[in-house]
Amino acid sequence: MGCVHGKCCSRYPASSDADPHDLREVVAPHMGNDGNHHYSVLSQRGYYPDSPEKENQDSFCITTKLQGNPNLHFFGVFDGHGQFGTQCSSFVKDRLVEVIVNDHTLCEDPVKAYEYAFITTNSELHDSDIDDSMSGTTAITVLVRGDTLFVANVGDSRAVIAVKNGDRVVAHDLSDDQTPFRKDECERVKQCGARVLSVDQVEGLKDPDIQSWGDEESDGGDPPRLWVKNGMYPGTAFTRSVGDSTAEKIGVIAVPEISVVQLTQNHLFFVVASDGVFEFLSSQAVVDMVVRYSDPRDACAAIAGESYKLWLEHENRTDDITIIVVHIRDLRSSITGGGRLNIKGPAVVKGKGTSNASASAGSEVYQSMMSGFSEHQPFELSVASGRSPLSILPSPTYSRSLEMVT
Repeated sequence: MGCVHGKCCSRYPASSDADPHDLREVVAPHMGNDGNHHYSVLSQRGYYPDSPEKENQDSFCITTKLQGNPNLHFFGVFDGHGQFGTQCSSFVKDRLVEVIVNDHTLCEDPVKAYEYAFITTNSELHDSDIDDSMSGTTAITVLVRGDTLFVANVGDSRAVIAVKNGDRVVAHDLSDDQTPFRKDECERVKQCGARVLSVDQVEGLKDPDIQSWGDEESDGGDPPRLWVKNGMYPGTAFTRSVGDSTAEKIGVIAVPEISVVQLTQNHLFFVVASDGVFEFLSSQAVVDMVVRYSDPRDACAAIAGESYKLWLEHENRTDDITIIVVHIRDLRSSITGGGRLNIKGPAVVKGKGTSNASASAGSEVYQSMMSGFSEHQPFELSVASGRSPLSILPSPTYSRSLEMVT
């Protein structure tokens, strides 16, 4: 949902004759595959009819073999918001994993290392040249240590794991969205001085004394937001983030909620995605879509396509959409009481969407990453033929680029 002054402001739609089929930008599905595991990431710029040049504010990071450990890997999605949201999400995607990698306590106490990394990154963002007074980013990250997942969340993006239960595949949330819809988070920010009101309540259209907003599924159109006592700002629809120094004064903190999951043979895959995916798709719907595809690139593209379609059915614009799918079911040859990501070579993949070139309409370009390559090697670009996933999406006129950081 983001902040009321950022990309989430569908509250005040602008009239435009722009075609959503012409204003979308995609970082095409990227895949890692060493025969033992598969993962893929896709980032799609939102459709903003009133801001056709608006950047994709989402960023992502995949770093394998942290500290040279073949069983230690990091997956993260960062959803920026506000005027400088792109810079905030890019800063955090780079710095968070750097702090984690340089922490000598990481293997011994991942939870402590995770918390320290978030707090340190938040402090460094405040001290940087980026104006984060009304801008910031959410962060949903998964640290894989052997057969254990450590999931750290700040904000309203989400991680979900698929669990085989008999003949069914059930979605289990690995994170809880941190929004004022949660009673515990709502009370926490109120104690820090925040007013919690919807836009209609702030504008006097609804009674501000009625502190009941239903849930995100039914009342996501005008959600409760955080406001300073005597002002019409910052209007954040989340209760935790990295950055947002103004909102920090009324309880928006960068302290992550961390969950720990021991992998078993019943765990099939996990998904890490921005709230652009989950605004209109439930966790179970996302898992059901991944189940239909053996290739995680296909799953990423299908989820992005469905999310994009649902956004335009409900609103006149879409959010940025970023998805990482990591298959665990391909790891059974390396299972000893659980799953394990067995990656042969180190890789660092960091990226975001840009709009500096155009692509031919209808093309399906995949950028593949083989996990046995040196991190100094470039990605191999290949054009996929006979594949359907991106055909369900509007053809972009903006291209996609991937920034690889070594």
